[in-house]
Amino acid sequence: MFDFLSNWYLWIKAFHVISVITWMAGIFYLPRLFVYHVEGLEKKGVVPGSDMDLLFQRQERLLLRAIMNPAMTATWIFGLCLVFTPGIVDWHTIWPWTKAASVLGMTWFHHWLGLRRKDFIKGTNTRSGRTYRMMNELPTVFMVIIVLSVIVKF
Repeated sequence: MFDFLSNWYLWIKAFHVISVITWMAGIFYLPRLFVYHVEGLEKKGVVPGSDMDLLFQRQERLLLRAIMNPAMTATWIFGLCLVFTPGIVDWHTIWPWTKAASVLGMTWFHHWLGLRRKDFIKGTNTRSGRTYRMMNELPTVFMVIIVLSVIVKF
């Protein structure tokens, strides 16, 4: 049924890798923007709705909506195409399950970031720069598990 995917395997894999790189760049940068946003507001005594606040909100919105959301969607589409390509995934081994769990974790983190962006819009952010710095380590853990799962196939 999905045999046609075999003919496009290398193209699908290439676009999957491009999508993942783009998504990861955004996932690493958005929490850093949140750190600058929080600390900029705290240090300058700037109130929500100020020019600085609105500038950060615009940057965060563009990063999430114009780069991260399309990259995540493309990652999922090309990734599922790879999953359905005959002979690529052996579900009797552990690696596809660890990769899948980590991709779900990365997707959860993406949506968590989207919710935090809404907190900034409403002026209700209660998290510190330190919290965003710590949370920024989570995608690294997911990335390491994903890469080791796919390359080493443990």
